[in-house]
Amino acid sequence: MDEKQLLKDCIKGDFKAQKRLYDAFAPKMFGVCLRYANDHDTAQDYLQEAFIRVFAHLDRFRFEGSLEGWVRKVVVNTALEKIRKVDVFKKSVEIDKINPGDYETTELQDQINATELLQLIQSLPTGFRTVFNLYAIEGYTHQEIGKLLDISEGTSKSQYARARQWLRQRLEKRA
Repeated sequence: MDEKQLLKDCIKGDFKAQKRLYDAFAPKMFGVCLRYANDHDTAQDYLQEAFIRVFAHLDRFRFEGSLEGWVRKVVVNTALEKIRKVDVFKKSVEIDKINPGDYETTELQDQINATELLQLIQSLPTGFRTVFNLYAIEGYTHQEIGKLLDISEGTSKSQYARARQWLRQRLEKRA
């Protein structure tokens, strides 16, 4: 069955079609949720809420990009909305108070596997984790992140710099 027909069936409320769509995207989208959440249960909550929204708004998908990209955007926006409700960005540092020398990159002797990296990202404080995911993984600019999270561009930059420093310290400790 082609994607357009699958979407039409999903919009009509066909449970089997909805299950096929969910099964096709849920594993990858759960990975996205895990990067924003600090545990599996929270990630599962983000995923379920996101798919409720996906199914409620499938009629808005216009085939102008990939369906996976559209679903990913819904998932990321759902996670961000949940995180914003916690209001983790109030305790931020302005970018001009950061010493750039504190954030020089260092070579790590050993390799880190994907599971260890995911665990490190999940252990970041929520504000750091959110900005790190949006900038380093999703590819948003600091200006876009500022608009998404209702924070300044400088706050986004400082959260990202502090996230990198935090991750680097943990990586160096395990080396």
